[in-house]
Amino acid sequence: MHRCVSTAEPRGILFDLDGTLVDSLPDIIDSFLHGFAHLGLTAPSYAEVRALIGQPLDAMYTVFAPEHHVPALCAAYREHYPANFHRRSRPFPGVAKVLRTLRERGYLLAVATTKRGDMARRFVDAMGLGDVLHHVQGTDGFPHKPAPDVLYRALSALGTGGLWMVGDTTLDLRAGQAAGLRTYAVTWGTHSQEELASAAPDELQPDLERLLALLPPRG
Repeated sequence: MHRCVSTAEPRGILFDLDGTLVDSLPDIIDSFLHGFAHLGLTAPSYAEVRALIGQPLDAMYTVFAPEHHVPALCAAYREHYPANFHRRSRPFPGVAKVLRTLRERGYLLAVATTKRGDMARRFVDAMGLGDVLHHVQGTDGFPHKPAPDVLYRALSALGTGGLWMVGDTTLDLRAGQAAGLRTYAVTWGTHSQEELASAAPDELQPDLERLLALLPPRG
């Protein structure tokens, strides 16, 4: 397992991307459903897909389609999404301000997402967040959340220990807990407040503003 080892005082704040920093679910689900029409398969409902957001793409498709169709469904998604990811996706209100303030206060900020690294970086830049984040870490060839691997790699890239993991799913929270971080659940994303509460986060909030009270300027 790839861990961050740093003797410096921890400064790292990690964020999930989809449903946490960016309201991107409509574009993700539209692309997910596109493959079913493309292959002539019966599509699941929007709500059924939404409930699985945050899991790897192939695992999601396996829930709704015979296994032998999964590679073609994944391929259809990966063709459709890069051309359509920006149609309805937008940062949640206040996100850029919170990130910029935390950066100005001396914290190191990274995304830790299940998205592939290349797509995650492209997405962050398209949403106008690339200049306020120090690193964007995707999940490429190693275990996905709730395993903490992507968090360790993000912290290693930052060169610091971690303080908080911020996310909108129980997968994010369990990954943060496994990495020994405090966890902040935001309720404007994928999982309901009740589902998030079941993972016992340190903070359960409707937005990111509380982070500014929890993370004062560094001396």
